[in-house]
This record gives sequence, C-alpha cells and structure tokens, in this order.
Amino acid sequence: MTEPVVIDKGEGGLDRARVAGPRGEAEVYLQGAHVTRWQPRGARPVLFVSSRAVYAPGKAIRGGVPLIFPWFGAHGTDTSKPMHGFARSRPWRVTATGSKPDGTVTLELGLDDDEATRALWPHPFRARYRVTAGDTLGMALEVVNTGTAPFTFEAALHTYLTVGDVRTAGVSGLENTLFIDKVDGFTRKRHGAEPLRLTGETDRVFLGTRARCVVDDPGLRRRLSVDKTGSASTVVWNPWAAKTAAMADMGPDDWRSMICVETANAADDAVTVAPGGTHVMTATIGAEAM
Repeated sequence: MTEPVVIDKGEGGLDRARVAGPRGEAEVYLQGAHVTRWQPRGARPVLFVSSRAVYAPGKAIRGGVPLIFPWFGAHGTDTSKPMHGFARSRPWRVTATGSKPDGTVTLELGLDDDEATRALWPHPFRARYRVTAGDTLGMALEVVNTGTAPFTFEAALHTYLTVGDVRTAGVSGLENTLFIDKVDGFTRKRHGAEPLRLTGETDRVFLGTRARCVVDDPGLRRRLSVDKTGSASTVVWNPWAAKTAAMADMGPDDWRSMICVETANAADDAVTVAPGGTHVMTATIGAEAM
C-alpha cells in the first residue's frame, strides 16, 4: 500500500512532503510550510508556480501558497527585517500525518519560537499548519501564544491561483468592500457593486470581509473558490507586465497566468492573542468546471 505522505528531496535539494490520496494530491516544502501543488484527481493543477521560481535555503518560493507570519508586507518599524515575516523561509517540521475515510490526506507541520525568531519578533509562540488534500485543498494556521503577555500579529495564506488569462478572469465576493490600494500610495477606497476585474498592476487589501471569493476563469473554463474562517482580510495581487519584468523569479509572461486571492488578517484586521490563547485561520480552495 502506498504511503499517503512521503518525505523526499524536492527542487534545489529542499525537503518536501508529497501528499497523495484517492481524492487529490499535493506537494508541500518543509521550508516555509509552503504548498506548491494541489490538484483533485483527474483535474489539472490549481496553484500557480513561477517558471523561474527559486528553490534555495532561506528563499521564499514564488508561487503556490507562501505562508506569511507574523507581519504582512514590510515590517512596520524596521524595513531591514524580512518582507512578509520569517515563517515562509524557516524550516518547519512534520508533526502529524493521516488519512481520512473520505479519501483526504492530512499533513501537519509545526514551528515554534527560538532564538532566531525572537531576534526578529520577541514573542513566544507555537504555530501548527494543517494541509488537507482531497477534492478541495484545506489549509489551517493555528497560532498559540505561549508567553505571559498578549501579542498582535498579521498572517496570510498568499494563494497563487492559475488562470487562463488574468485579463479575462473576474473575482466576485468583494463587492462594496473597503480596501487599501497599495499601488496607489495605500489610499483607502471602496470597491463597487460589480465583480473585480484586473486591468493593470493590482495590490489591494480588502478589509473587514469574511466572504467567499470566486474566480470565474473562462480561459480554463473553470471556477475557483476560496472559502475562509478566522480571516477578516482578503488580498488580491497581480504584478502585471512591467513589475514582472523586474522580478528575477518570474518569467516575463507569468503574470498573465496567475491571480493571488489571499486569505489574511492584515492592517486593520491584525489579530491580538492573549497569553495562552489560540487563533485559527483557515482557507479552503475548490475548483469546478464552468
């Protein structure tokens, strides 16, 4: 009988977990607890990974689902600290694996504070990340405050979705929602009543929204859904042509084939956890034919 989770060496010699069950399969790099592939059985892959992604120690992989913690974007007071926090470039360890009667397979990874993390963010914590591969892709980030004082953090599951052509795709679920437009100097705006359609570089943090998002993709004739819990922000990102050209780990046309719809708690929606408290944020990605 084939093992549902196999640990081996992936690209660049990095440790990787290959997750395979009767309902779907996935690939997770232990560095950053980084999901790089998921596809339901008989369907095409759902996650986008750059054609020039770099697989190297300490380097975030461009694509899949980078795990962002404990801050989002640049650090609020010290820009010398790593963009998007330290979790996406730290080695995580496998803490549990399992198969369910419905054919889904679960992998749990763990990260705890140590001297290196406390030098960047001075808080004791325990993080557990559960990835469930089947007809849908489930991701659950649990953060426990193991210290004696409250702390505040931001987090995101920075999901890159593959689309046929981002210029023809539409995102519903963010109607009439306030957002921070990072491309336009962090100006606060409100999206209208229509689905979001991207026409240029886009980097928007939608605030106070817990709604399901759906990406309608006529190019690949499918509909991708992002459901979530414990998350009050949704981030939509695409670098577009000019910015992509300046990114060493993106192919020049990669921007056409991807859209990020990220489950997050960022900016106004940062989470405060009391001593001994726990916060769980989940995302569930689904795919169906249009």
